[in-house]
Amino acid sequence: MPRSPGRPVPEAERPLRADARRNRELLLTAAHEAFTEHGADASLDDIARRAGVGIGTLYRHFADRDALLVATLEERLVALRDKGRALLETPDAVDAVVAWMKVLIKHLTTYRGMVGTISAGLHGVSAACEQVKETGAALLSRAQAAGEIRSDIDHDDLEALAVAVAFTGQQPASDPARARRMLTVIIDGLRVRAPGAK
Repeated sequence: MPRSPGRPVPEAERPLRADARRNRELLLTAAHEAFTEHGADASLDDIARRAGVGIGTLYRHFADRDALLVATLEERLVALRDKGRALLETPDAVDAVVAWMKVLIKHLTTYRGMVGTISAGLHGVSAACEQVKETGAALLSRAQAAGEIRSDIDHDDLEALAVAVAFTGQQPASDPARARRMLTVIIDGLRVRAPGAK
């Protein structure tokens, strides 16, 4: 429906000024760093301080912690999707799947459990998650079409394996090399073997 000439544009539809856009980007970067270090309970005051802005500026951009979590998670999912799309351009399909697993594990290690703390506003996150899945599935399909990766697995299997590696790497008593060894074993298990090969 077209807007009548004298009606003001709602604030949510107005484009951000350059300084406001910069502050939002600084806040999202600071939030990612803080959530990586401290989880979903990271101090909002600390996030504002890291971004070099006041707490009022944070609240002008994000109504509450959930809104900041949703925006940060959505931004990181878009970045993850973009990394996956770039991997589709690499010549070796298996190397691309290995690189995808590594970035997926890193993402899961950082954001594991945070979605459960968000009470609302997951629509954008859900759409970004779907794009990440589609990108990962395309990487897997390419390696399967090349005859390099087993055809009996799908991207949901890759995600489950990535979750297992991320979980193992986060255990307090876990040897840091264990997650890397697990990933190597997983990739070896995904590869197509010649008949009779062990």
